[in-house]
Amino acid sequence: MRQLPYFCRGQVVRGFGRGSKQLGIPTANFPEQVVDNLPADVSTGMYYGWPSVGSGDVHKMVVSMGWNPYYRNTKKVHESRASSTSCTILLQHVLYPFVTSFLGQEPALTLLTPYQSSALPNPQRCCNVETHIIHTFKEDFYGEILNVAIVGYLRPEKNFDSLEALISAIQGDIEEAKKRLDLPEHLKVKDNNFFQGPKSKIMNGH
Repeated sequence: MRQLPYFCRGQVVRGFGRGSKQLGIPTANFPEQVVDNLPADVSTGMYYGWPSVGSGDVHKMVVSMGWNPYYRNTKKVHESRASSTSCTILLQHVLYPFVTSFLGQEPALTLLTPYQSSALPNPQRCCNVETHIIHTFKEDFYGEILNVAIVGYLRPEKNFDSLEALISAIQGDIEEAKKRLDLPEHLKVKDNNFFQGPKSKIMNGH
């Protein structure tokens, strides 16, 4: 991502549920509308910056953008299965027989429903944006508006040999982010009007 800081906001949605349970590092997840509208030049990896929840205080954060290779992530799809089933019926019982009849043989095609195709990873695009706010919250804030200002890049995304190695790397990212966010050029972003203005549900931009 060439131009930083980058500002975005969206409603917090449920993710894979691994941050707190497996890693001990809770994360807040953006909806697909926010992720899909990230800049085309976004690089996967670990970033740092400033977040706030609703009209609450601004804290420090680290943000993971990418496919989380340790877990081999695909998109957490939120479309209804009913819609997917309807498309499957249309493909299998209407379009596929028509093409077969037209060609005189079965086509060498793999038919994917929208549910299946949306789960296929695109290495050029970011799959998940997971924000760890360096602050202890008393309760979950699903459905609240998360405001994020990304100010810097820590490292590229990489795989790990063990869960312990992954946790250690993230904890190192957190400590490095804390130090970098104390730099004057980053501290001034904390007071940006972005955190003071009206909180629309979805926003992406510099």
